[in-house]
Amino acid sequence: MRKNIFLIVLLLLISGRTVAQSVTVEAQIDSLQILIGEQAKIQLQVAMDAKQRAVFPIYSDTLVRGVEIVEIAKPDTQYLNDRQRMLITQEYTVTSFDSALYYLPPMSVMVDNKEYKSKSLALKVYSMPVDTLHPDQFFGQKTVMKAPFVWKDWYGVIACSLLVFPLLALLVYLIIRIRDNKPIIRKVKVEPKLPPHQLAMREIERIKGEKIWQKGHSKEYYTELTDAIRTYIRDRFGFNALEMTSSEIIDKLLEIKDKEAVSDLKYLFQTADLVKFAKHDPQMNENDANLINAIDFINETKLAEEENKKPQPTEITVIEKRSLRVKLLLIGGIVCISIALIGAFVYIGLQLYNLFV
Repeated sequence: MRKNIFLIVLLLLISGRTVAQSVTVEAQIDSLQILIGEQAKIQLQVAMDAKQRAVFPIYSDTLVRGVEIVEIAKPDTQYLNDRQRMLITQEYTVTSFDSALYYLPPMSVMVDNKEYKSKSLALKVYSMPVDTLHPDQFFGQKTVMKAPFVWKDWYGVIACSLLVFPLLALLVYLIIRIRDNKPIIRKVKVEPKLPPHQLAMREIERIKGEKIWQKGHSKEYYTELTDAIRTYIRDRFGFNALEMTSSEIIDKLLEIKDKEAVSDLKYLFQTADLVKFAKHDPQMNENDANLINAIDFINETKLAEEENKKPQPTEITVIEKRSLRVKLLLIGGIVCISIALIGAFVYIGLQLYNLFV
């Protein structure tokens, strides 16, 4: 019993593989009979596995002698059976100008270097029936009809014509700019730098307004506060406090100022170090006190002559020569606009020629 089941499963697998790998080639024609000059469409379909590759026949201009190929459409691919199989359709449009019954031989397709052929087809071409008993029904050649005026035919010409004028104006402007090699004179308004104590107080007001420590970010609060004080010390006393430790800053200040002015600042730096390195959680009054200590230190150490000083902005004149980059940009703009104008004129000329000739 088990042997029979095994044989049945094996046969099913082999048959399923054979079906999956089968290739079929079919050819169909939509009309078996046409008049001279009419067209018929031939569809060549190939069904195969998705992993296989097909090469369709290549024709020049005739399918067989007397049957001409008008157009070869792009192949259309459809996937079947969960993309395991695919169906490729190639369409050929043919016509004939000689009445006869044409035999269309099988069309061969190469699938993985193996040739498969379709069935043969037939095409009957009839000539136009002529009633020779009533010659009065034949009419001569009609005169050439004048095409009616349609605005749609002029849209492209009008759009290009409207585009030409601003492009010409821009081209003239760029040419004038590149020929005018005079230096560029600009007036620059220079805003003066605020005194150190004003900059520090502005930064402290910002920190105070954002209420960083009230949101639970004590480390960020003390980092920004001490950075503001370090920047003030650098600008006020002339040594780089941003690159020094807290103890080094205090020692340096003690050489310059009295101990009373530095004592409150020392407490601020000690608290900041505890918060940043020892995960100290300061209380609300401690944070407020350190903020006040920073303000008091700035007020006690600021220069008296700068307290009410209001610096005025100054205006300077900058004379620059046109850079090579600007010249290259101007030349590139001139070239691009010139090409666009030439293309527009060619297009307008061709459109007018087609409309009037």
